[in-house]
Amino acid sequence: MNLIPLPAFQDNYLWLLHDGQRALVVDPGDADPVREFLTASGLQLEAILVTHHHPDHIGGLDALRDATGARVFGPARERIPQPLQRLAQGDRIEALGLVFEVLDVPGHTAGHIAYFCKDMDGAPLLFCGDTLFSGGCGRLFEGTPAQMLDSLDKLAALPGATRVCCTHEYTLSNLKFATAVEPGNAQLDHYRQQCEQRRSHGEPTLPSTIALERSINPFLRTGIPAVARAAHDHDGADEADQVAVFATLRQWKNGFR
Repeated sequence: MNLIPLPAFQDNYLWLLHDGQRALVVDPGDADPVREFLTASGLQLEAILVTHHHPDHIGGLDALRDATGARVFGPARERIPQPLQRLAQGDRIEALGLVFEVLDVPGHTAGHIAYFCKDMDGAPLLFCGDTLFSGGCGRLFEGTPAQMLDSLDKLAALPGATRVCCTHEYTLSNLKFATAVEPGNAQLDHYRQQCEQRRSHGEPTLPSTIALERSINPFLRTGIPAVARAAHDHDGADEADQVAVFATLRQWKNGFR
């Protein structure tokens, strides 16, 4: 299998997975880079996976479906252009011979879902849309801090080797914030240097892994004393209340420069 992050817009990645003949794409906000890659590689698009309804994730959906006849899968509780198979927690789908489990991960949007494959070429794979980013998480446009924290805890519980395929190249700005929250985290500092080098060469920082995110992402570390203390020092969050810590971190990040 080949896992390709196709750049789109300013900082989106349209994840494309293919076996040399058939392909699937995740959150195709723009049809053009997908069509160009399919044509250049001689691939047939078999499936389109959608995580949530924002335009930069579904803008190319109709054009790709109409041009290829690909099956479309998407969240049961969001407005996605039809026809599609609607999915929710516990559902499973098969594409390219792989089985994907559906996870409900509300917070960024009310009906956001993620797709988890237990084994793709020897390691798990996660398409998480805008819920989890490397070093960060999505803004809360429709959900609550408690919902988002629960969603992130669900993703953090996945196997450590799981490859995290999120849909924006936000890593460096996220790591700048993470360093402000937890400046004594040596793993975070090492990872930030690695990512700076990759970006200086025009390379993606993604995919990350769940194990890495557990060690450097403050939004997965609300129970870590240093992170909770930073939230308390910033805005008086109760260090024993992980939802309060998360809410403070998210609000802090919203205005962080």
